[in-house]
Amino acid sequence: MDPRLQALLDKQAITELVMAYCNAADRHDNEKMRSLYHEDAIDEHGQFFEGDAMAFIDALPGIQENMLILHHNVTTLNIVLDGNRAEGEVYIIAFHQVQGEDGPMDVLIGGRYFDKYERRDGVWKYSHRAVVADWVKVDDPTTVNLEHPMIEGSRIGKPKQADPSYDFFDIFQWGKGPHEYRP
Repeated sequence: MDPRLQALLDKQAITELVMAYCNAADRHDNEKMRSLYHEDAIDEHGQFFEGDAMAFIDALPGIQENMLILHHNVTTLNIVLDGNRAEGEVYIIAFHQVQGEDGPMDVLIGGRYFDKYERRDGVWKYSHRAVVADWVKVDDPTTVNLEHPMIEGSRIGKPKQADPSYDFFDIFQWGKGPHEYRP
């Protein structure tokens, strides 16, 4: 195969991995999250966790417990390949609505993920992910209004399998990473 075509295929697989991470985080789909990391991967998530990625995923239910809304958006993706290894600097804007003692507050974070990926047995997964915060905006109390007339009649996103996407989609499934959809 032309090496340029292989590079495109590899970068597409890594891009799908990054996007699947956002979906897994936002839906609290920890089964899918687990499928995105190699078993010996490392995750550095600031104050929330630093260490073995599988232990991070085991800790996610407690971390996510007060997260009423998570909404990750990838804005810029820089990927470099080196055979079965790759690195990525992924720019994100992530909205968090967090239940505090006095009610919900909004945390909007602009940051980056520093990623290391490895292809093992033909599948790209994370081998190391580190979170970097570049800026943050906090609204306490929340300014989110999911009952505003502008969104009346719209489906409202929710964590876990209560999200309307799981009723809408036939193919896109809970707990399934992007490598599991390939022929």
